[in-house]
Amino acid sequence: PRPTRTRRARCATSIWISPVKPSRDRQGAVNSFFEFSLLGLVTSGYLAVAGSGYLDLPTTILTAAGLLLRALMVTGLVRVKLTDRAVAAAAAAYIAFYPLDYFLLSKEFLPATVHLVFFVGVVKILTATTSRDYFLVKLIAFLELLAATLLSSNLSFFLFLALFLVFGVATFSSSEIRRSAERGAAVARGGMRRFGWRLATLTLVVATGILAMTAGLFFVLPRTARAAFQHLAPERFHLPGFSNEVVLGQIGEFRQRTTPVMRTRVYSRDREMPLKWRGAALSQFDGRRWYNPAEAGELLKVTHGVLRLADDRQRWRSGDRINYEVQIKDIGVDALFFAGIPEFVTIPAPSVVRTRNGSFRLGYGSTEGLRYGAYSYLEDPGAETSGPPALPLSEQVRNEFLLLPNIDPRIIQLARQVTAGLETDEQRAAAIEAYLKRSYGYTTQLPAQAPADPLAHFLFERRKGHCEYFASAMAVMLRVVWVPSRLVTGFQSGIFNPVTGWRLIRASEAHSWVEAFVPGAGWRTFDPTPPDPAPAPPSLASRLSLYLDAADTFWQEWVLDYNLDRQNILAYRMEESGRRLSLRRRRIREGWRSREATKSSAPPPFLPSRRTLPGSSQPSIEGRGL
Repeated sequence: PRPTRTRRARCATSIWISPVKPSRDRQGAVNSFFEFSLLGLVTSGYLAVAGSGYLDLPTTILTAAGLLLRALMVTGLVRVKLTDRAVAAAAAAYIAFYPLDYFLLSKEFLPATVHLVFFVGVVKILTATTSRDYFLVKLIAFLELLAATLLSSNLSFFLFLALFLVFGVATFSSSEIRRSAERGAAVARGGMRRFGWRLATLTLVVATGILAMTAGLFFVLPRTARAAFQHLAPERFHLPGFSNEVVLGQIGEFRQRTTPVMRTRVYSRDREMPLKWRGAALSQFDGRRWYNPAEAGELLKVTHGVLRLADDRQRWRSGDRINYEVQIKDIGVDALFFAGIPEFVTIPAPSVVRTRNGSFRLGYGSTEGLRYGAYSYLEDPGAETSGPPALPLSEQVRNEFLLLPNIDPRIIQLARQVTAGLETDEQRAAAIEAYLKRSYGYTTQLPAQAPADPLAHFLFERRKGHCEYFASAMAVMLRVVWVPSRLVTGFQSGIFNPVTGWRLIRASEAHSWVEAFVPGAGWRTFDPTPPDPAPAPPSLASRLSLYLDAADTFWQEWVLDYNLDRQNILAYRMEESGRRLSLRRRRIREGWRSREATKSSAPPPFLPSRRTLPGSSQPSIEGRGL
């Protein structure tokens, strides 16, 4: 029936609401958007953990395969249906596998738990169909990001965090729309009285939560909670030689990695000059491993951030000295690395431990993210010893650096043969160094099977190896001819990055060399390892890695290490830039004013005038300038 006049008036000022179901196309679009958003949320969390470097290769590959399969399922290219029985069987199998992973494979709580989280995540992302399943997938994605927060503080974490936030907004918004569509939402035909305040409120809450989560996870956890939970995270790398022992073959495994371990910058020397960064020295050898006896070391107190290490005898030595800075990354040890003999150190620590072998340690925790400077003395192998002579070793200490296990008699015969007729210990050390460089080849490939006597196998059968075998052979041969020696572990000089001015040192730069005690000169450095015959040529990937390292350096300096000193530097640079800009503007204004003044005071330019001479039709030109 036709509405009455009263009903017409009411219709003009009210809203007609009719519960309708959204069309299938619109609901399918919302579902597809939600599926893609949820997949992106889980993928960004996975990439954040994978970018930290802690995720092992099998877990990385299997998780990537599961996410790729889910992407194909969402696009409709592949249809996979996992039954409840198959999921239950997989869950039961992993429940039985978890104790084996915890006690035998990972041997740590956090890696085993990360494996469990990723397993559950892959299963759920492949079988999620209900709202409860989708909620669990969201929770797993959040746990992935939380694990990455504890494990990583690199620039990649910030990028994946931003990606996670973008997909988070899309996921929660589309989830609410999808849930409302399933209930049969009411669609308004006109007016603004019934606005979607619930969705607007949810959007505000989500935005506020994102900001809080960003501040909490990114700015708080990487700086404070990461240190608090450091005991839960395993060491990313086992750096051989920087604890108390090194087994023959471990450094070779470490050299096959290209992960950055530290950066150095030298201020008082040519940047292209090679340097050795000494980390630790080992004195005892049992035929297969080098180690140090347990000792507490000497505790050195740092006064006002400065540690003085050089005595009067060291300060009087003439030679080159350098000033440099070191920034250590995630290497999981407390060793400090120095070039040459450190004399003065500026370090933000209350104390430093010095061992009997001249190595330095922080003494507590890890040196991850530590930045310190040093002033060191560089010995010149070709120059004569200057300054006061070094104090001789006591008989007990000398015997400690001469101890040998039962070794192959051929090694004894070879050492005596190489040093036959030489008189001084320095000559013997130089002869053994030259012999090993000349007679053996360099390779980073490890033997297929560990030999019973690795040193004899290297010298008389394989006749090639990496730095660890060369240094061990020289140290043992020196002890055979009664020259005190010890094995030193550290890093080579690395690659200079022209973008940042720092030298990037990777795990592949791990190196071993020898220190021999020469009467009157003290401990001298010898490196018997020949150069790599086939070094990797510069490539596009290596150049790209330098730019990525520059971005990571900026991130480390101006975000994670942003403190009062950085604020002062930034304020000084901004003030200097503003001063230069104002000076440039003033010069431009003064130049413009002087030009205008010159124009107003200068005589007018000469312009010849044409005139017709009296009694003549030809014009005349006035002016001599023409």
